Amino acid sequence: MPDTAPKIFSFALQSTNMYHATVNNLRTFDVELDNTAANGTVNGNEIALDIIEESGRLHILWNNRSFNAEIVSIDKAEKMVVVKVNSTLHEVKLKDRFDDLLKNLGMEGAGQAKVKNIKAPMPGMVLNILVEDGDTVTKDQAVVILEAMKMENVIKSPVDGTIKKVGVTKGVAVEKNTILIEFA
Repeated sequence: MPDTAPKIFSFALQSTNMYHATVNNLRTFDVELDNTAANGTVNGNEIALDIIEESGRLHILWNNRSFNAEIVSIDKAEKMVVVKVNSTLHEVKLKDRFDDLLKNLGMEGAGQAKVKNIKAPMPGMVLNILVEDGDTVTKDQAVVILEAMKMENVIKSPVDGTIKKVGVTKGVAVEKNTILIEFA
């Protein structure tokens, strides 16, 4: 077993080894791990894992069962990891004690940058506008269809929010960095 935590846990253990892990937006576990990420507790129950890391993949033995795991993606800003365990994808959202403290103080999301607008990523023609001033949108919701180089590009909202102003008109050409949408 290497002295460092396996990559699957390393970013979660940077400041603390106690956190809440929500798996597939269904179940939440209180997890506390030592610095090797092999021993600790899950919901107060002690665990001991045998972990072997090989070529970016993990082989884990737990309770006489074998698991193969690999990281599919890591979003450090969102504290989200997508892990494939025995061919099944699991989305794991992590919250540490500092996230809990900020929530208790009413400052949840205080460290996140506020998105003020969406700009055109390239020059093109506005084919369709899917929102209006005052609409409420969710993260990853399509807001504008932009044609560039004879391809339709769906521009999505990077955040949940309210549209303050649609800054473009259907059928009009825009340059790169033209403000398409402004948020309230």
